[in-house]
Amino acid sequence: MTLSTEHSPSSTPLDWKFSQVFGERAPGEDLQDVDIISSMGFEKSGDYLAVGDRGGRVVIFERKDGKYTSNGHLSRNELEQLDFSFTSHPEFQYKTEFQSHEPEFDYLKSLEIEEKINKLRWCDTQNGSQFILSTNDKTIKLWKVKEHRVKKVKEMNPNPPVCSENALLAERSFISGQDNPSVGNGYLLEWTEKMGSNTFPSQEVHSKIADIEDTARTRCRRVYAHAHDFNINSISTNSDGETFISADDLRINLWNIEISNQCFNIIDMKPSNMEDLTEVITSAEFHPFHCNLLAYSSSRGFIHLVDMRRSALCDHSAILLQDGGSHGFKSFFTEIIASISDIKFSNDGRYILSRDYMNLKLWDSHMDSSPVATFKIHDHLHPKLCELYNNDSIFDKFDCCLSGDGIHFATGSYSNLLRIFSHGVGGAEGITIEASKNSNRKPLRDAAPRTRRSSLSNLTRGLYRLGHEHSSSGTDEFSCNLSSKLLHLAWHPTTNLIACAAGNSLFMYYA
Repeated sequence: MTLSTEHSPSSTPLDWKFSQVFGERAPGEDLQDVDIISSMGFEKSGDYLAVGDRGGRVVIFERKDGKYTSNGHLSRNELEQLDFSFTSHPEFQYKTEFQSHEPEFDYLKSLEIEEKINKLRWCDTQNGSQFILSTNDKTIKLWKVKEHRVKKVKEMNPNPPVCSENALLAERSFISGQDNPSVGNGYLLEWTEKMGSNTFPSQEVHSKIADIEDTARTRCRRVYAHAHDFNINSISTNSDGETFISADDLRINLWNIEISNQCFNIIDMKPSNMEDLTEVITSAEFHPFHCNLLAYSSSRGFIHLVDMRRSALCDHSAILLQDGGSHGFKSFFTEIIASISDIKFSNDGRYILSRDYMNLKLWDSHMDSSPVATFKIHDHLHPKLCELYNNDSIFDKFDCCLSGDGIHFATGSYSNLLRIFSHGVGGAEGITIEASKNSNRKPLRDAAPRTRRSSLSNLTRGLYRLGHEHSSSGTDEFSCNLSSKLLHLAWHPTTNLIACAAGNSLFMYYA
C-alpha cells in the first residue's frame, strides 16, 4: 500500500449512502442497557459480521448476496418469488445468536463480573465451521459456529404421521427447555428432522423439496480464564492461526488456541510499587502477517511495536511511536485526552491508525517521531474539557477502522455521528454522517459524551475532582448530545462498507 493517491482510483471522495439497519427502536421505546452494542467485527472474507452487546450476547449476520443461487434446483418462477435483487454492495441478514457470557461473582475478590462483551475476534475457518473469540472483563471463550443444512419442505401429507413415544418425550424435553444447551440454535430443526424417522412404517410422508436452508449451531469449545487481574481490553488473533493475545491494563498474555489452561505473559508493566505506575495498556493488536510482531498503545499516547523473537518478556519495544509535535501548554487534561483507546494495522502492516479522545492519527512504522496525518474529531470540545471530566465523558473509548486499501479511515463521535476521512482526498474536515435510517451527510458538528471508567485506565481519576465553577453553563453552543455516542464500528475487509453501532441499533453504510 502507498499513501500516494495522485493516480489512484480512490483519489475522489467516496459517496456514502445508507444500506441497512438492524434493531432500530420505535419512537418512544426505552433503550435497555443490556441491549447496547459493545463490540463488533467482520470475518476475514467479509461474509460474516459478529456483534456483541452488554447483555453478553453475540449475534452473527451473514452476507446474503446470491445465497439461494447455490442450490440450482429452483425454477424461474420460484426465483422470482424469492424476490432476487443483486446490489453493488454487500447486504447482510440475521444468521444466529447465542449467549456468550453470564454475570458472575468473584468470591475471592468480592467482585461482580459483568457479562458485557468487550471484544470479538474471528479465527481461521476450519472444515466449513467458523470460530470466534469473545471476552468480557475476565474470561475469554472460543465458539464454534457450525453450518447445518436442513431440508425445507413445501408440501406435507394432510394426514400427519403418529409419532412414537420417544419422539413425544423429545418434544416435551425441548419445550420444557431441558435439551442440551451446548447444542445451540440448530437443535429445533435437527429435532424436527428426527421426528420424521420416528413414524410408523405403514405411514408414508409425501413432501416436495423446495430448498436447502442453512442454519447454524453454536458450541463453546474452549474457556480461557483466571489469567487477568485487571479488566481485559483487547484480544487479537495471530496470522499463524494458532495463537492469540489478550491484554489488560498492565499485562499482555500469549495463548495457544488449543490450550486453555496455560498462557505466557509476554508484557508486564506492573511496577513493584503501584504508586510508581505512570501508564497502562489501552489496546493491543497483532501484525497482519508477521506472526512475531505486535503493537500496543498506552494511556500516555504512545504506540509500542514489539518483536517477540527478541526475548521471552517483551518489556523493551523495538519501536516507540510518539507524537513529537504535541509539545506546548500542558494542563490537567493533557494526559487524559492523549490516552489512545484503539489501534488498527493497515493490511500491508506498515501503517497504524490510532484514536485518542481528540484526534484520529495515522502512523508510519518507519517514522517514529510523529504521525503522518492527524484528523481532528473533538477539537471544538477543548473549552468544555472540565465539564466533560465532571460527567465522565472525557473517558469514553472510541474505536477506529480503516479501508482495505488503507486510504480511508473512520471513527465515531457524539450525537451518533460517524466521521470518515481520507488521506490526500477531500477536505480535512472529512465526511460526517448521523447514524440514522434517514440520515444525510452533515456539516462538521460534534457532540459531547457521558461515559464510564474502566479499571486503571484513567490514572488521575482517583486523585481529585475538579470543581464545577469552571464548567460552562447556559446554552450548549455545540448542540452536543452526551448520551448518544457512536463508539463501535468496523470496515468491511474487501469493500467500502462500514458497520457502526448507535445504542442497540446496527447501521450499515456503503460507498
